[in-house]
Amino acid sequence: MSEPESALCRNGNAPLHSFFITGTIERRQAKLIAETQPQAKIEVGQKASFTKTITETDVILFAGSTGDMNPFHIDEEFAKQTRFGTRIVHGMLVTGLISAVMGMKLPGPGTIYLRQELDFRHPVYIGDTITAVAEVLHVREDKPIVTLSTNCYNQNDELVVAGKAVVLVDRIPFKYRTWKTASSQVK
Repeated sequence: MSEPESALCRNGNAPLHSFFITGTIERRQAKLIAETQPQAKIEVGQKASFTKTITETDVILFAGSTGDMNPFHIDEEFAKQTRFGTRIVHGMLVTGLISAVMGMKLPGPGTIYLRQELDFRHPVYIGDTITAVAEVLHVREDKPIVTLSTNCYNQNDELVVAGKAVVLVDRIPFKYRTWKTASSQVK
């Protein structure tokens, strides 16, 4: 057994950070992990973003993993007859990019959602490039709780999703800094 039994999660699996350190991931992923660090101090006005082009594969994988087989997303013949004229991307797939920004950049690793408000303004289509932007609006002084605006824009700079999130910023209890060695362990 590569992990001491005490290091296993409740379900008996190795913790996620162990997976990253084992050297079983690509160099690019290891570099991302090594460069991602919790913010030392979170202040009003700080911003971070994450950009991704949504592919058909993303839509199919999301449909399969969530069970959301709505024909608006997966059936082109059906979608051609709708107001959109083609398939649209699941709204929650788009908003997953917000989670990526907050969990990996701002506030960063250790961020846990408490609440998320969302307004879907425009449809997102397969092939659209979406940029999720998180901006700190408020930092509580008494608790590690942060409020952020969470917006997504398409490649035409149209606001497709407007939102607001409240998150708990928990500084990771395990040895986060050991992730920095992941890139040196990947061959």
